[in-house]
Amino acid sequence: MGKGKKQYAIIGMGRFGSSIAKTLSQMGFDVLAIDASEERTQEISNIVTHAVSADTTDDEALQALGIRNFDVVVVAIGQDIQASILTTLILKEMNVPTIIAKAQNELHGKVLSKIGADKVVFPERDMGTRVAHNLTSPNILDYIELSGDYSIFEMLVPAKMVGRNLIELNLRQKYGCNVIAVRRGSKMNISPDPHGRLWEGDVLVIVGERDDLVRLEIAFDKHG
Repeated sequence: MGKGKKQYAIIGMGRFGSSIAKTLSQMGFDVLAIDASEERTQEISNIVTHAVSADTTDDEALQALGIRNFDVVVVAIGQDIQASILTTLILKEMNVPTIIAKAQNELHGKVLSKIGADKVVFPERDMGTRVAHNLTSPNILDYIELSGDYSIFEMLVPAKMVGRNLIELNLRQKYGCNVIAVRRGSKMNISPDPHGRLWEGDVLVIVGERDDLVRLEIAFDKHG
């Protein structure tokens, strides 16, 4: 386990949950994948740090997994709304620091919020990949996959970039990523001046291959 690195547990290895688990693993984070189905945990076991088959509506099973030691737990249980609610409730009682829960519909989402989910996501609106990037980096405001390899993300300018310009940052050379726009307040500049200094609160719109964007994200995350 990486020292000081956030640890994530993902419950439910359907399309949404496995997408989050895979993306977090690719970004180098410790991931525990949990599903009631042994077949599903087998499928993901060679990608994540640990994969376990367990009934997460059983508080003793969750305690045995040491779930309270994880920084973030994502409840991505599929069709079983009751299991989703029960699992979220147990996690809340265990004082898990951050609980992200997937909702089937608005009513389910309201219940999850009421019982203590820190964030409720709707898979039709929030792809697993996007959720994973938002979880790991507070600077990433939005993440859109263009194709299997290419993505665009909006990144709040980190402290390390404030006062510098695009030429100095040289993101294309260092990370293979292109800044296609800079948003300042409500104004979007689609042909940013490479000599212009970046301000705190500016948002960069960046396009690149997924692996390059991940490298850029990690380089500027948590170091300001």
